[in-house]
Amino acid sequence: MQESWHRYLRLGIVHFMAFPSVLRGEGPFVDTLRQIARDEFFTAVETGWVHSDAERAAAAALLRESHLSVGFGAQSALLVTKSNLNALDEGERKKAVALVQQCIDQAAQLGARRVAVLSGPYPGPSDEARAVRLLVESLLDLCAYGRGRGIGITLETFDRTIEKKALAGPTRLCVSVSEAVRRDFPDFGLMLDLSHIPLLAEGIRECLTVGREHLVHAHIGNCVMRDRAHPAYGDQHPRFGIEGGENDTPQVVEFLRVLFDIGFLGGTERPFLSFEVKPLAGETSEGVIAGTKRVFAEAWAQL
Repeated sequence: MQESWHRYLRLGIVHFMAFPSVLRGEGPFVDTLRQIARDEFFTAVETGWVHSDAERAAAAALLRESHLSVGFGAQSALLVTKSNLNALDEGERKKAVALVQQCIDQAAQLGARRVAVLSGPYPGPSDEARAVRLLVESLLDLCAYGRGRGIGITLETFDRTIEKKALAGPTRLCVSVSEAVRRDFPDFGLMLDLSHIPLLAEGIRECLTVGREHLVHAHIGNCVMRDRAHPAYGDQHPRFGIEGGENDTPQVVEFLRVLFDIGFLGGTERPFLSFEVKPLAGETSEGVIAGTKRVFAEAWAQL
């Protein structure tokens, strides 16, 4: 495609994945965020939690001056603390909700308009229906809390059997969850990730078509699932082109084409479309980010 992608989308990157030293809410948050802010390739960024009030205030100022659109991923906080929004134990579920509420407060300070979450683990078929009801209850609580702060909630789908082993989960199940939440909060929606589609044993067109009416955010990434001994096995978001990986330029081309086909791209809005990539041991964030940008530019040129 000859037209600039800026006409169709807000191209972003997940900060805490590209720079995993800040994944736990610590580390050089502002210094690494500044590397993204200086890169004109990006018009958006997805940040995560940051424990330091001073770092968060400095990051908020940096994001304002750099004119980046901002999203917030609470997935890192939930995963690091092993918090579960569909926990069968009510005390554990409420602790997870409270954690995300804290993330919503941080997101508001950073200038984000949406906060993304993931479900807890799949509890098995005997407790699945109850866990789904509890997940919906948690999401309703979070949507209500976010509404008062001008922030919408997004549920990201994850694998059911490989690594995260999440309740949500298969795209059709996630659509049913979204339908339940949207009865009260129409701005709720799903995030679908190219890197998670193979892990769910779904096809790109199948996944995006099933989720099309609920899709509010998309990620582009890669995964390794055929070799358990591979250092990037599972949901590790390795660079594109890695040996044993599932996604490279052809899959990015297909993902973008289907996003246009289903109307996620090409409408009046410019939604978030973000890279989620992480350097492995011996790799650098800068090299992985540069390679990802090249893949995207090549894929866009092939549309």
